[in-house]
Amino acid sequence: MAEVNITQAEADALIALEKHRADDSEYVFPDQGNVTIPLVSADKREMFALDIRNGRIDLCKATYQNRARHVLILVRLDLGERPHRNPDGESIRSPHLHIYREGFGDRWAFSLPNEVFTAPSDKWQSLQDFMRYCNITRSPKIQRSLFI
Repeated sequence: MAEVNITQAEADALIALEKHRADDSEYVFPDQGNVTIPLVSADKREMFALDIRNGRIDLCKATYQNRARHVLILVRLDLGERPHRNPDGESIRSPHLHIYREGFGDRWAFSLPNEVFTAPSDKWQSLQDFMRYCNITRSPKIQRSLFI
């Protein structure tokens, strides 16, 4: 994705904005592959996207991300990934959470806050926790697939 730089205050404000599903479309939580779901702020002035990517070979692997302005990754959750090395050299074990950081984009990872992410080995519950973390208050209609 292209890199977009905004201030930390702008990123924090976008993350905090209440987000709703953009329409009543129904989506299937993919066993494998990707789905992108459009979201909108409560006042409909900002557009967002919720990306869901599940591993094709490693079935434990998944990435959920919340984007703004088409390309700006605000928050990304990586499940089943290898450890991530931050720009300062610190290694963060998986699962981990990437949160926009001014000057670095989504290149910084953090350990999951246990009080928010209640079951990191459960991909469906992790998606619910991620949406709550991103302040998606009117969730998209997502049907759980048979194998997740």
